[in-house]
Amino acid sequence: MVHIKNIFMKKRTKNIKYKIKDLPKEERPRERLIKLGPENLSNGELLSIIIGTGSVKENVLNMANRLITKYDIKRLSQTTIAELKKINGIKDAKACQIVAAFELGKRLSIIKNLKKQIVTPLDIVNLFMPRMRDLKKELLKGVYVDSKCKIIKHETISVGGLNTNIIHPREVFKTAILEDAAAVILVHNHPSGDPTPSSDDVELTRKLKEIGKLIGIELLDHIIIGNNKYVSFTEKGII
Repeated sequence: MVHIKNIFMKKRTKNIKYKIKDLPKEERPRERLIKLGPENLSNGELLSIIIGTGSVKENVLNMANRLITKYDIKRLSQTTIAELKKINGIKDAKACQIVAAFELGKRLSIIKNLKKQIVTPLDIVNLFMPRMRDLKKELLKGVYVDSKCKIIKHETISVGGLNTNIIHPREVFKTAILEDAAAVILVHNHPSGDPTPSSDDVELTRKLKEIGKLIGIELLDHIIIGNNKYVSFTEKGII
């Protein structure tokens, strides 16, 4: 053990690129995860396990720590595959692994809240703000609730700007009908960060509100998410 540590320290002194296998077993991220549990590993160690391997010039732990230093966890979770591939040592496989890991975490946060009763618009905002406020494109989601206002399901309805000529009411209500939902809540983001409704937002929402009345599925609210700000059509008295 002492011999291995001496080799390791010698390599660091000479600035030679060491490999993870050069570390004592108890200091390797995977072995530490197995022995100590994920809560006792650093962000860099956890990320290194996700990435898996380093490059010829850099071991995986150094690579992971470099990413954490450059982006921090929050920014890294919002980084696209294209942006990650601009980083030295990150290609398709590693970029996909990083993005996929963060996406699973985001989905888990929403799954935990399925069947949660929605009492105020802020309940929806707290649920979707973390994953929608930094999106580069407009995304319209439908949140479907039962008669007790508990979430049954949520899904993406469209990607791109909201326009009455593009978004057909059947795209909004078909899942509500299939899931036997009592009501729908629309959620979408403004990439500009300003959640002020556009005229198209208002026109589409009022149109869907009327259609919902006809088919017996109420449109409870339309919430626009900005940069840590939101607008609820119900709170504002728009619908």
